[in-house]
This record gives sequence, C-alpha cells and structure tokens, in this order.
Amino acid sequence: MSENRSMQYAEILSKLIKIETISSRENSDITKFLNFHNVLRETFPNFFKAVEWEEFNGSLLLKWKGTDPSLKPIMLMNHHDVVEVSGEWTHPAFSGEIANGRVWGRGTLDTKGGLAMMLQAAEELIISGFTPRRDTYFVSSCNEETDGAGCNAISRALKERNIELYFVLDEGGMIKYDPIGGAEGVFAMIGVGEKSCIDLKFIAKSNGGHASAPGKNTPLVRLSKFMIEAEKSECFEVEMSDTVKETLSRFAPTMSGIMKIACGNVNAFEPVLKKAMPMISPSGAALLRTTLAFTMSKGSDGTNVIPQEAWVVGNMRASHHQGKKASIAAITELAKKYDIETVITDDGIESGLADFKGDAFKFIEKAVNSVFPDYRPVPYVMNAATDSRYFHIVCDNCLRFVPFLIDDQQLDSIHGIDENVDISTLPPAVDFYKYIIKEA
Repeated sequence: MSENRSMQYAEILSKLIKIETISSRENSDITKFLNFHNVLRETFPNFFKAVEWEEFNGSLLLKWKGTDPSLKPIMLMNHHDVVEVSGEWTHPAFSGEIANGRVWGRGTLDTKGGLAMMLQAAEELIISGFTPRRDTYFVSSCNEETDGAGCNAISRALKERNIELYFVLDEGGMIKYDPIGGAEGVFAMIGVGEKSCIDLKFIAKSNGGHASAPGKNTPLVRLSKFMIEAEKSECFEVEMSDTVKETLSRFAPTMSGIMKIACGNVNAFEPVLKKAMPMISPSGAALLRTTLAFTMSKGSDGTNVIPQEAWVVGNMRASHHQGKKASIAAITELAKKYDIETVITDDGIESGLADFKGDAFKFIEKAVNSVFPDYRPVPYVMNAATDSRYFHIVCDNCLRFVPFLIDDQQLDSIHGIDENVDISTLPPAVDFYKYIIKEA
C-alpha cells in the first residue's frame, strides 16, 4: 500500500514538474502561472470545489472555511515558481522523470513537492468527508524566487481584513542527516525565523586617468581593502541568542567529546562556542552574526583606464540581535574609512522570530513526533529568505518546514543541478499535512 501511495504521489508531482514555471524580474507575463493553476484544479478537483479562490496576479490565496469562526485560522504555504536551469542534468529539468526511486526536476524540493503534498492531504481529507474546525488558508506564490510581490500583496489584503493567523507553515527546513559538524543522526529542522535580506552597493570614485601612471588607492584598490576588512565581519555583533542555544542543546545528545559537553551546557561554554562555531562551518558562523557576501562588481570599460567610478554589490543577511538598521550603519561606517559610498538598493523585510517555547511551535513539534517518531525536531534561524517573512504583519508564529527527508546531494540540488525528491518521503509528507489540518 505504501509503495502504491509513493508512486501515486510521484506521478502527481511529476505532472506539476513538467510545467515550466521559472519566474523572472524581466518578464511580467503570468500566462504560464495561470496555466499551472488550471493543472492544479484538474489534479485536486475536490479541493478546489471546497475552497474560496483568489488570484493575486499569478499568486494564489485559497480559503477552506472551518466550522468554528472563533478560532484563529492557520495557513499552509509553498510557492510554485522555480529558478532558472543551468548545467548538465542527468534527467532533463522539466521532464518530471521518475527513476531510481526519485522524482527528478526543477521544483521537486523548491517547492512544488511541498505544494503537491499539502494539497493532496487536503484533497484526501475532503474525499473522506472531513471539514476543519479552523479556517485553513493555502497560499502559493508565483514570484517567491524574485521580488515576493504575490505574498506581499496577500499579507496586506489579510491585514486590511483584520485577519490574524494562529500560525503559518511555509517552506524552509527539512529532515536532514547530520545537519552540522558533530551532530549525528536525523533531525527535523524547523525554521522559527529568517534573517533580513538586504542588497547594498558600495561605490568608490576618483578622477580616473590613464593606467600608465596610476596613483595610490584608486577605486578598485579601495574597494578591495574594504572587502578584505569586511570579510572579517568584526563590525557585526556576535551574539548567541536563546534560539541558537536551544538549537545546540538539542544537538548535544548526539554529539561526542568536548562539543557534547559544550553544547549540553551552552551558558557555561558560551565564550568558547562563539569562537568555535565559525571554525566548524560558515553556517555555524552565520548563526551568530550578520553576514555580508560580495556578489557583483564593475570597474572601467577599458583595460588601460583607471575608473572614475567602481562598485561592488553586497548581499547582507542581518541578524535579529543587531537588526537591519544597525547592521547597515555598521558596514556604512566601515566603507567611509575607505572613502566609499554606501547605497541601499533593496532594504528587505525585517521579520520576527517565533517562540520555540510557544504553543504553535510545540504543535508542529508534536506533528513531527507523531508522523516521524525517529527524528529529532530542532528549532533554528534560517539564513535563506521565504515568502513567510511577509506574514509577520498578521501572525506571530511564522514557521518554516517541509517534511521531506533529504541527503546532501538533494540539499545541494536546490537551485543547483539534478534537483530531486525520494518518492518514499512523499506519503509521510501527506500524512504530516493531514495531521496539521486535522489536529490544529
């Protein structure tokens, strides 16, 4: 029976993968997203008959009305746009091939897979005659990978309607083997928040001139010195938040040696961990501070011309403890040291942290323990951005978790090549979403 379900769900997902839904800032045509909506209606007919439907320029807001209007609604989310495809794929990116026990293609993990399983859960519940007590919203945007305009509009619409959500469950963490160095086992990583994502442009100017007689500290040199110092990140505050402490304490029982002792006694070993975590991995360092990655640059158009203006772009992920405003101020001050101007090109969205001690997180934790009793649930702060950041204006508990068990290759395939999902992880995912809808 389980094998039959696995293949049934794999074929549903395969059907959705075959529809190319790449989003682009340069293309505003939503025709392909509307076509994708039609396929969703065909695939989940009972669900779409039961829900109220709203379309926000290619993004979807669906409401399954509950029986008790006194209860706060819940929201389940997964976007249907995907990123572009490059490189050589073992299976074509939009083939939806089912091979070697996996569904292959762009969007299997990010996040048509989660979308298909949450809608399948609702479809099966409706067929069984179930109606939820709470109003249950389903959201799927067509521009999560670009500007997030869909969920920005949807969240504002809910705010205007004075709707306050009990919790939001979006994409984010998954079920992972050995997620950080030293932690052994399988963990359900549940995101309780995400850093603010900010784009900054750093501009260095000069009088220019011929490259045959260069002066000192030309624009590119100043930018280089600035980037080297910025990479040390000493202008960003290092702090071990309560959430990070909880993350480490839940890893501790599976560790060995000094890390087991330190993570099991976080408060006593906090100074040591602040120094050790950046050495373990970049992701460990990112848990403790704001990060800045330089991603683009421009100098002169000629090989023998000193530029009058050169620039680099930095993508910043601001920590919750330092915040967006203070993080920008800190790097701006450092840039001034090298006579570099800082321009904010995208100041991002600042969203809060859900309380890992709160009822909403405990409920998701209970759902994990019920469906996946062998996996340890762990709260953590995400470095990546999701659509759920927009819903903090209507919800204090925006959580980020898709119930798929993945390995290192699959993790690397997100936004990479050969993206795929195991068909064996699909039935438990449907069961997880059923639990959420029924027990909330």
